[in-house]
Amino acid sequence: MTLKIYNTLSRTKETFKTIEPGKVKMYVCGPTVYDYIHIGNARPMIFFDVVRRYLESTGYEVNYVVNFTDVDDKLIKKAAQMELTVPEVADLFIRKFYEDTEGLGVHKATLNPRVTENIDEIIAFIEGLAEKDYAYEKGGDVYFRTTKFADYGKLSQQNLEELQFGIRVEVDDRKENPQDFVLWKGAKPGEISWSSPWGEGRPGWHIECSAMVRKYLGDTIDIHGGGQDLQFPHHECEIAQSECLTGHPMANYWMHNGYINIDNEKMSKSQGNGVNVNQLLQSLSPQLIRYFMLSAHYRNPLNFSNDTIEQAKNGLARIENCLANIKHRLSAAEDGDTAKEVTEAVVEIRDQFEAKMNDDFNTPDAVTAVYELVNASNLYLQQEVVTSSSLELLLEQFEAMDRILGILVHVEEGLLDEEIEQLIIDRTEARKTKNWARADEIRDLLTERGIILEDTPQGIRWRRN
Repeated sequence: MTLKIYNTLSRTKETFKTIEPGKVKMYVCGPTVYDYIHIGNARPMIFFDVVRRYLESTGYEVNYVVNFTDVDDKLIKKAAQMELTVPEVADLFIRKFYEDTEGLGVHKATLNPRVTENIDEIIAFIEGLAEKDYAYEKGGDVYFRTTKFADYGKLSQQNLEELQFGIRVEVDDRKENPQDFVLWKGAKPGEISWSSPWGEGRPGWHIECSAMVRKYLGDTIDIHGGGQDLQFPHHECEIAQSECLTGHPMANYWMHNGYINIDNEKMSKSQGNGVNVNQLLQSLSPQLIRYFMLSAHYRNPLNFSNDTIEQAKNGLARIENCLANIKHRLSAAEDGDTAKEVTEAVVEIRDQFEAKMNDDFNTPDAVTAVYELVNASNLYLQQEVVTSSSLELLLEQFEAMDRILGILVHVEEGLLDEEIEQLIIDRTEARKTKNWARADEIRDLLTERGIILEDTPQGIRWRRN
């Protein structure tokens, strides 16, 4: 089956073909590290983690780069508020980023470069643009000449006259055109800065990613991703400065995930409705958050609310209960051949899962394939006699799909510890000796620990509450 990716640049699904056979160069814009990441930041981290996992599962070697913007107006302001240096603020929230993304089950990127580690490359990049007359200096600031790049606006499909707003620079009489964006910002007194041919200063926002993409992945990469909010101006400006310097396309496939709304309202810090991942992980499991994120197509908006989280809980519980039933029956299953109906179901569901992932990483339909496996498993479990080989095949397929989606990690690790195992044995003995008070006491104790016991014809089974 052929993988197709929706390319924001062409507004169509295109067959995925890498620059180098068997290898993928992928760059996703990371956070500005002045605070904890919020669920809006978490969506691309989770989705592109799934993209990477799927590509690797199909045999690709993925060089996955996610940057940190560790110098910025926001960091300077936060450093003053916290009475720390800018590097200290950056170090703090980079550590928090790793904690939160690891908590979400996100695999660490191949590389997480920082802006401040690449100042020389950024300055050289700007010098190259200036030599080609794409950049000009005014009063210690350096700007990009947008009028010299005929394709400016091709990603967001806007024309130059319409691009009067949204660029992250103040309106400045020093600019030749209002659309020109800053490449290098002259330092204000007391600000963190670096020496450059234009005086003390620091990089502009857009130039950072262009320089790091080129340094770590090359002039042209396979996939460039990020949130929909980065399409303009950030990615538009990246394309302009990179393609003007190198003369090559910056990326062959541009991918953008949709917004997250909070109770049907756009999430924004100005409205005070942002939700930090750090706080969210204190009340919701990482697998539930991932399941919620993957329950909608990545290009569509996603609404975060009590109702949608409750729906996600119910959906995930259905899968977890099925897995618990399989593992329970496995302990007493008979030896024997794998049932024909199980083999046929697994092959069909595996093909369905791959087809949906190959269709622009359609995770909600891929999750539907997981439910098809739940249905097939439940149907087989109704039989009085089941074989261990059949149950193991079902578990293997669940595990194969979960290695990509990452929504069932706690189930895979969900073995009872020795203390709880012993309590279950004690309860069984109590029931045999008709010590009902002790049996009830143990059941209540296990319930407090989130373990629900169920008596079945095949013996006691458990599940997590």
